[in-house]
Amino acid sequence: MSRILLFISFLMLSFSAVSQKYSPVDEESKVNFKIKNFGINTGGDFSGLTGDIIFIPGNMTNCSFNVSVTVNTIDTDNDKRDSHLKSEDYFNAEKYPLINIKSTRINKAKAASGKFIFTGTISMHGISKSIVFPFRATKKGEDYLFAGEFQINRLDFGVGKNSSVLSNTVKISLSVLAKKS
Repeated sequence: MSRILLFISFLMLSFSAVSQKYSPVDEESKVNFKIKNFGINTGGDFSGLTGDIIFIPGNMTNCSFNVSVTVNTIDTDNDKRDSHLKSEDYFNAEKYPLINIKSTRINKAKAASGKFIFTGTISMHGISKSIVFPFRATKKGEDYLFAGEFQINRLDFGVGKNSSVLSNTVKISLSVLAKKS
């Protein structure tokens, strides 16, 4: 009898771990960037958020993120600038339609409840680079809100050319609502 209960408990835990898959909700998420242009902070947003997230706070080894945004969705509140950013001069959205972020490891941050460390790659414009940044996971019913920030050098990805008026450093802020799948 105890073996049967142990087996049933094991099955329930296994199904629970498998059911921790989440999908980002594009309409309720924000992928924002900021960059200095002529010394003034300017920025915009990307949408078209898709992907898969497996998040089990008690089991970091099985957690993974593989999420993308669509480059053609760039919105800086300036149609002319958006068109230029989509062109071959910058993102070349026709040739490189997605920006992807994929984890290789997720760790809990030391002594911080709800805080984690993302380690993985960001890929854009045909180039992939390693990235590490902290993020917060906040439970929202059965869903999660993941929020984090990091910086990249746009020239590392071949986005645009060196410029005396446009900064190379881009700050990216993520606020991703992920619903249980």
